[in-house]
Amino acid sequence: MSGEKKDLNLHFTPALQKATQLNFEKGEGPYLYTTDGEKYLDFVQGIAVNALGHCHPKIVNAIEEQAKKLIHGSFNLGYYPSALNLADKLAELTPGDLNMFFFSNSGAEAVEGSLKLARYRTGKKAFLAFRGSFHGRTFGATSMTSSTVSFRKKYEPLLPGIYHVPYPYCYRCPYGQHVETCSLECLEEINTAFHYLVPPDEVAMALFEPVQGEGGYIVPPNKYVHALAELCNKNNILLAFDEIQTGFGRTGHMFAAEHFNIIPDILVLGKAIAGGMPLSAVVSNEGLMKDWAPGAHGGTFGANPISCAAAVASLQAIKEEQVLDNCRNNGSYFIDKLKELQNKFGFIGDVRGLGLMLAVELVDAKGNPDADLNKRVNNYCREKGLLLLPCGTFKNCIRFIAPLNVSRPVIDEALQIFEHALANAS
Repeated sequence: MSGEKKDLNLHFTPALQKATQLNFEKGEGPYLYTTDGEKYLDFVQGIAVNALGHCHPKIVNAIEEQAKKLIHGSFNLGYYPSALNLADKLAELTPGDLNMFFFSNSGAEAVEGSLKLARYRTGKKAFLAFRGSFHGRTFGATSMTSSTVSFRKKYEPLLPGIYHVPYPYCYRCPYGQHVETCSLECLEEINTAFHYLVPPDEVAMALFEPVQGEGGYIVPPNKYVHALAELCNKNNILLAFDEIQTGFGRTGHMFAAEHFNIIPDILVLGKAIAGGMPLSAVVSNEGLMKDWAPGAHGGTFGANPISCAAAVASLQAIKEEQVLDNCRNNGSYFIDKLKELQNKFGFIGDVRGLGLMLAVELVDAKGNPDADLNKRVNNYCREKGLLLLPCGTFKNCIRFIAPLNVSRPVIDEALQIFEHALANAS
């Protein structure tokens, strides 16, 4: 499809890399529309922000009604009914005893908050992060990030005391093992780090994505997640789950932690929390949060009343419209169709995901990552009206981020374009 402009960046730094030069004017459900009137099926959805698609009526109404009452007053000054309501509803949904919140605006801010909470409450300085991870672009979040070196280039020195260990990427296991029979050699690398690099009693927290997002939509084995939790507990290391991309139904449960029956010490939330409005949260239990002293952390816009009202409306819609059931059912349908395409096209090396957090990995004849093929497939899909984003440390994975209330005809519409792209781009 045409409609791309070449001069839209006149007043914008190129530091924010653009996937397209399209100029979007409005969105409705799974679709985006440009100022030229072109229609695109959007399987990016604000990078997993719009869990209910664009401009869900209940969220729009909540935003409008709250804007008539109060737009901003600062949560430092007092409380808002919408923030109190959101906290009550979230506390009913978050795993176990994780029922205290610090609200901020972006996922990166929530990551920064989790780092500060862990240092403040443990008195320890070091952190564990995982190769292939992405946690944000601020200095602390960038320091924890390692999905590609481009996020870190020219910013060294970053935050000290961060040690990156392998994420369980079973499709490309560096030890040549199979998940059914492996001895969790990747987890043993943490003990190796404790031997050579950092004593475990100096590590405050391990920040883990229960499904790795930017790194390739990688689902870790259940046995690894449990072993990681046991290792952290044994060494008095806080375990934090970065659920910025996985949270609020994306994987078929409200939080991905539920797939593993693990209650982390800290939950980091963002993206879909407020249906398109900026909001994020650090979540933990009373034992950790109560002694985070007044003034130890703060922010001007956190718990914005409009964002909180939108979040309440989003949670209500997810419940009332049985969105999680739809995500699980249509996610199963979607991944089965992708596996059928894998059988048809040999350059689809892997199909993976949970719920509607799905990806395919494209490879060459030797099984190596094929970023060029990925780019051709993405470009073809965009020309035919389907918006997708690559992911993976080698940019050879295509992620499908459909709205959680997506229908099967819309999935089929996307799959038809995608199959044609595979046939024409190989």
